[in-house]
Amino acid sequence: MGIKIPNMKPNYSLDDMRCFCMVAQYGSFKQAAVALQMPLSTLSRRIAKLEQDLALRLFNRDAHRVQLTFAGQRYYRRSAPIFDELDNVAACLQQDRNEAKGTIRISAPINFSVQVLVHHFNAFMRQYPDIELDLKLSNQTIDIDEEAMDLAFRIGHHSATHWIGRQLTNIRFAICGPANLDVSHIKAPADLAGLPTVLCSPMLTWSLQHIHSGEKQAYTATDNIRLKVDDMSLLTEVIAGGIGVGFIPDYHAQPLLESGKIQHILPAWSNQARGCEMLYRDRENIPYRVRLFIDFMLQRFKSNDGVM
Repeated sequence: MGIKIPNMKPNYSLDDMRCFCMVAQYGSFKQAAVALQMPLSTLSRRIAKLEQDLALRLFNRDAHRVQLTFAGQRYYRRSAPIFDELDNVAACLQQDRNEAKGTIRISAPINFSVQVLVHHFNAFMRQYPDIELDLKLSNQTIDIDEEAMDLAFRIGHHSATHWIGRQLTNIRFAICGPANLDVSHIKAPADLAGLPTVLCSPMLTWSLQHIHSGEKQAYTATDNIRLKVDDMSLLTEVIAGGIGVGFIPDYHAQPLLESGKIQHILPAWSNQARGCEMLYRDRENIPYRVRLFIDFMLQRFKSNDGVM
């Protein structure tokens, strides 16, 4: 059975180690003191204290020169790389502040990303070839703090109220149905009752508003529900396939309406305002690449109204 050696915590600081490395690097207490911007007497005292704490002589000193002892050489070989790495970390952080390079982690809904955001992402990556986008796409709400996201896109209400939100656009929805469905009797939202219906979570209740009068109504299908799904692309295909009536974003609906694969039901009724926000955590100390992305997206949505 071996002898258990108790854990011993060093009682010297990282600053003491840096002082030692600077003296070893310059081979001179005087030059090291100038580089460290501290009095020579203070530097000498700190090195002496470090040697006392380690119970080792690190330098041989005489009137003309300073030389590392054998123990000092070993200590320097092990200590110097630590400060090289710290300098590298500082350089990387400085890069974050000043250079258009690195990775941006982004959370966004699948459907909105595929139909709308992808065009903006492509344009951004073409303009900034040294910046990488790491996309986490999900139609479910993920914990953007836990996942260490730099930015998130959210549609409608969200729980990340401690993040800064910038409104990009409002998403418009349309009530649509199969092209061959007889809807001649549909004059108001209540008339939708009983029609075969397909629903997309979380919008199980359709919050409607008349585009002319501003009247608001909420419609909830209670029977003849053919499908519930959490993917808007699948919902749209099911409507085009003749299964039932659904509530879909205009960027999904427009190509199918123009091709005649689906029809617009109650075109005077749209959704109540459902905004798309870009979320980020801080206005200050933000990496340069993230600031570039935020400004880029704000300008793109302002110029193109979010549709491309």
